[in-house]
Amino acid sequence: MNNEYNKNNSQRKNMVYGYIRVSSDKQTVENQRFELQRFCDTNRIEIDGWIEETISGTKNYKKRELGTLLSEVDENDLIICTELSRLGRNLFMIMEILNLCMSRGCRVWTVKDGYRLGDDIQSKVLAFAFGLSAEIERNLISQRTIEALARRRHEGLTLGRPRGRLSKQEKYKLYTSHTQIVEWMRQGMPRIKIAQKLKVSRNTLSKYIDTFINKSDLIKNHASQPGQ
Repeated sequence: MNNEYNKNNSQRKNMVYGYIRVSSDKQTVENQRFELQRFCDTNRIEIDGWIEETISGTKNYKKRELGTLLSEVDENDLIICTELSRLGRNLFMIMEILNLCMSRGCRVWTVKDGYRLGDDIQSKVLAFAFGLSAEIERNLISQRTIEALARRRHEGLTLGRPRGRLSKQEKYKLYTSHTQIVEWMRQGMPRIKIAQKLKVSRNTLSKYIDTFINKSDLIKNHASQPGQ
């Protein structure tokens, strides 16, 4: 991964960054670098730093090298990439990134898409639209969640993680060891020891015993053993 930008220059000039992202090691960054370099040569632009990373575009940009770059860009800096999809793989994330850039006065250009987001009126309108769209999307997600929960309550459905049904004993992990558990309990083996043998927690074992094994059954079984 290449990270050449300088964030400590107190008298910094307006910086130009070339951002390249591929999703896997099988992809190469060279094609994107070639396109960006050719674009810059044609437009007489000098790239001050290359940021290259191999990571999925679905990963939050704050956890990528892009997030570090965005925290350092200043007014009139320029980020160039081949296309908007290099920034992220979903519309919500891209809008959030572009809104952040616009709010910091950082320009974003793309080679293939032909976007030129800068400090002009059109870009400011887009920045407002991006920010508004992101906020609306967040509110819609929240509202859809609230409505879905309300509908489930109205239908009488239980919310949250469903509880296990006691009648479905076979669903429990310890069901296949039921006979062995009973035998060990007849022998007076402590629960902690049984749990260790079965490689489960004591709480898991106790829950199973308390639910499916009756003390009366243990006493009856114990009394029916030969010689008792």
